[in-house]
Amino acid sequence: MRPDTPAENVDHTAEAARLERTAGLYPEDAEALLLQAAAHLELSGDRPAATALYDRLLSSSTPLDNPHLVRALKASNLWEYGHEAEARAIIEGVRSSSPRDPAAWVIVAEALESHDELEQAQEAFTQGVQLLLTDVAEPPYSAHPLLFGRHRVRRMLGVAHDDWDIFADTLHSMPISLDELHDPKRVWSLGSDNPAELEAEISRLRAELGAYREALSRPFPVAVLHWTADELTELLSAYPSLSAEYPSHEEHLATIEASLRELSSSGTPNLGIVTGTVPSYEAFSASELSSPEDTSLLPQYATTLAARGRAVAWPPQRGAVCWCGSGRVYGECHGVEPLA
Repeated sequence: MRPDTPAENVDHTAEAARLERTAGLYPEDAEALLLQAAAHLELSGDRPAATALYDRLLSSSTPLDNPHLVRALKASNLWEYGHEAEARAIIEGVRSSSPRDPAAWVIVAEALESHDELEQAQEAFTQGVQLLLTDVAEPPYSAHPLLFGRHRVRRMLGVAHDDWDIFADTLHSMPISLDELHDPKRVWSLGSDNPAELEAEISRLRAELGAYREALSRPFPVAVLHWTADELTELLSAYPSLSAEYPSHEEHLATIEASLRELSSSGTPNLGIVTGTVPSYEAFSASELSSPEDTSLLPQYATTLAARGRAVAWPPQRGAVCWCGSGRVYGECHGVEPLA
């Protein structure tokens, strides 16, 4: 689908089929591509087919990058075509798993909200916020919808602001306040005959549209390329000249963390890490009509992986495992502050 294709002109069924075919050609990107395909099937009205894609991902022998998100999307979709009991069971399973990805929390909470389960929606938003953002001075952009969604639901419930709501207000950058955007009385003004009320509502909707456009226009992360120990061994065995770029795996990991810290301190936002594989890198170099030993291809390869949605945000969420694959918590691994 071209970026400039109007939404009303999209053949969602055909687009889903195209994405499924592409997933077959690029199995390393199958998760992201099939999730997009499922979204198109939902938009086309074929929700059972979308569920089949979610089940296909969940039953795959290939480990998923974000299984909690897939389950959350499946639950939301199931509820929309009458499978409430199953959807609720999946939502409870996702919440009890305490996922570290904000998107999974947002999906389950919004599913509850859309079916007027406002108290439970507030509980889900709050659970995610407390898990991911406690003692986090600067929440990542991906976590903003958690705070904003919680604020919205609590505004609908008519409860007083707490510290998290105030925090959400400080993050909100639109000219109209969150309190106005989330005012339950807005729905009444939509049916008003008063021109002043309608004009005010148009201003609010423009502010909301601006927020959505800002979110959609965010570029893919500035990503640093990471090789696992096995992949780096294979890469250097096949292309020994790259040893100058990668003297050892330990030094490679240290360089990644140092580079990201330097980018962060210089004010570069939206940082991430992409993990390469030798077959994928060889295919990329072939597409560029170049040799894998050309070191100028390495940052281009990283950018390509990031553009395809393969980047993992850096730094990891509080309490999450380190990006290096050691299995240790980031704060006890590469997240340890270097000695001055």
